[in-house]
Amino acid sequence: MDSEAGLLQRLLDPDEVPKLTASIWQWVDTSILVPSTLVQFLIILAAWGLALILAPSGRRLIDSRKGKGRFARFTDPALRTLSPLVLPILWLVLQWFSVFAAKQAQWPHHLVESAVSLLTAWVVIRVLSQAIRDPGWSKSLAFLAWTVAALNLLGLLEPTMATLDRMGVTLGDVRISVLSALKAGFILVALLWIAGFLSRLIETRFEHATGLSPSAKVLLGKTVRISLMAIAFVAALDSIGIDLTALAVFSGAVGLGVGFGLQKVVSNLISGLILLMDKSVKPGDVIAIGDTFGWINSLRARYVSVITRDGTEHLIPNEELISQRVENWSFSNTLVRLKIPIGISYESDVKRAMALAEESAEAAARVRKDPAPVCRFMAFGADALELELRIWIDDPQAGVANVRSEVLLNVWQVYRENGIDFPFSQRDLHIRSSVRLPVQVVRGDVPDGPS
Repeated sequence: MDSEAGLLQRLLDPDEVPKLTASIWQWVDTSILVPSTLVQFLIILAAWGLALILAPSGRRLIDSRKGKGRFARFTDPALRTLSPLVLPILWLVLQWFSVFAAKQAQWPHHLVESAVSLLTAWVVIRVLSQAIRDPGWSKSLAFLAWTVAALNLLGLLEPTMATLDRMGVTLGDVRISVLSALKAGFILVALLWIAGFLSRLIETRFEHATGLSPSAKVLLGKTVRISLMAIAFVAALDSIGIDLTALAVFSGAVGLGVGFGLQKVVSNLISGLILLMDKSVKPGDVIAIGDTFGWINSLRARYVSVITRDGTEHLIPNEELISQRVENWSFSNTLVRLKIPIGISYESDVKRAMALAEESAEAAARVRKDPAPVCRFMAFGADALELELRIWIDDPQAGVANVRSEVLLNVWQVYRENGIDFPFSQRDLHIRSSVRLPVQVVRGDVPDGPS
């Protein structure tokens, strides 16, 4: 406290100000205004000027690649991220070359290295802010990048890393320090991001493959994704020196957990693999299971997404599609026959009504001409002559009720135009025995006698 008070008193003493100014100027003269520092400053300016000249050509090259290639939807976001960073990236590359040249020639390069550290932190932060949508992760990584750059400028990066490395625990033959844990976390996040990016690229490749069925595309895509994620996890563990054979110790506990708490999850996972391999259902199929009727939107590891005509998405566990009866309207082909009952009055011309029904069905856009619509006389009903119109469609995923409604509307209009009547429900009442009922006629206030 005494030394700090003395220093503050010296700073406030007018007689000491010239001495402090002289000492600061002497430090600037001996440390900054020296040929080596000036040369490094000129090198930084020259690298910036050269990057400024090359930046427009780099932007044009990047812009010319947008929207081109099979993987444009993956490469375009990266190109849009790099386009505004062409200048700092070129500047950073040129500064790195100048640092390497200075080291080889054994020239002073501390100022150029400081510029490289700041430029690297800035570029990394800009790239991460564009690539990572989550603001929390983006701010955390930006703080980490600026911290590393500041420690490097102050010469404290290596001592800090050594301190973090000494802080750790030993588990058996494995020592885990704070530094190794941080490295493993960073490597795991980076590898998982790379694995996700590569798996999306490969899945896109599978989607455009004409020789693969939809189920095979989904199966291969999920296999690749799981494999890449597993490799990323194993690589992150190996980076901190964990012996992977030690994981065998947990196999008994994992098996016990699967046997008691995770059996449904594992059952759905295995059922999902079976569905993908036997190709019983695939994306786009129209299925009916229980009370749910719709088309399959996607096959997931644990469930199948089925969207009904009213827009409701049902997530059906894979196990139910294995253990229950499933109607697949498009398993071997997409042809589906619909049966539409029609009732006409007993006074109507049956043959004429059947022909008109077939013509009405052919007028509907979605009804196939081959096989052609057919109308059959099914029975003598209590109130009507019962006909059945049978039509074929090949796009059940577009709905069934809408085409049925269109056909019935056509039949209604044609029957009205041609005098074909639709009967109403009617009942004839026959009295088998009669009973004499007394009847009285009342005139005024005097009733007549019974008649």
